[in-house]
Amino acid sequence: MVRIAIVAVLAALIWGDGVGAAPPPRAGEEYQITRSYETKQTGGTSSGSSRGRDTLLERVVGVREDGLELEYDLSRDVPPQDRTPQWEFPARVLRKSDGSMLLLNTAELEVRLQAFLHAAGWTRALCGHWYFTWNAFQIQCDPKSVLATIPDFDLRSTDLREGAVYRDKAARRPGTLTRRPGKADEARFAVVMEADPDAVRRARAEADVVVGEIMQKPVTLEAALRERMKEDVSGTIEVVFEADPAGDARRRTKVTRLRISAPGEPPEIDVRTETLERGLASGPAALAKQPL
Repeated sequence: MVRIAIVAVLAALIWGDGVGAAPPPRAGEEYQITRSYETKQTGGTSSGSSRGRDTLLERVVGVREDGLELEYDLSRDVPPQDRTPQWEFPARVLRKSDGSMLLLNTAELEVRLQAFLHAAGWTRALCGHWYFTWNAFQIQCDPKSVLATIPDFDLRSTDLREGAVYRDKAARRPGTLTRRPGKADEARFAVVMEADPDAVRRARAEADVVVGEIMQKPVTLEAALRERMKEDVSGTIEVVFEADPAGDARRRTKVTRLRISAPGEPPEIDVRTETLERGLASGPAALAKQPL
């Protein structure tokens, strides 16, 4: 008990209101980033649950004056037949110091895109459409579309400190990170924001369009929005970050709780929990962390 208390005091002195400065990335380091989700729906006209999991590998190719050269790839256990539809990976990008990203291997992605379309027997006329196997997938034909996926796996860019402003696209307004008690070897920050009803309604309407296309019962986004605008939506978004003593965010847990009421129907309660975890898999720093 005494030892734990001493460690906690030292951590507070070192971190203060934030965390220690994270060491700069080094070429050769590889990180495994796993994003998982679980949803639960009760009330309304039906109930159910779902879950899913995706993993990307982030490799530090080089440290440049204008930013970091990174490569993002699928997990090594993804079989070849599942890699072809996910032709966007591996993707090599330059993450500039201002946070913007530049795709570096566009020509390589174009070749893999052509191989994917040929294997499926499709033409570019189907670009943007949706299809269903074990999940719903959109037929992407723009190599730069991968730049919209990579930020979903980003934990490094968050300013982790007491009082920092945090934004979420599904929140009505930004929130402020506050320090929370955590384990002796971690810093924990959290924020609770009000969900934006219009953002929720639009997301549900966009899902209606996708389902309509897959079920061959097309609906326009405008028509879906008109129906969803009749719903009364309220809820919260709670985000918790956990960082190691070096200042690297290693986990983000986001819980969205929504209450949705449609005219003439009982309220629907939706709870979605998203977890993003990032850990060093290999490289110089990983070797340094191994016990002697």
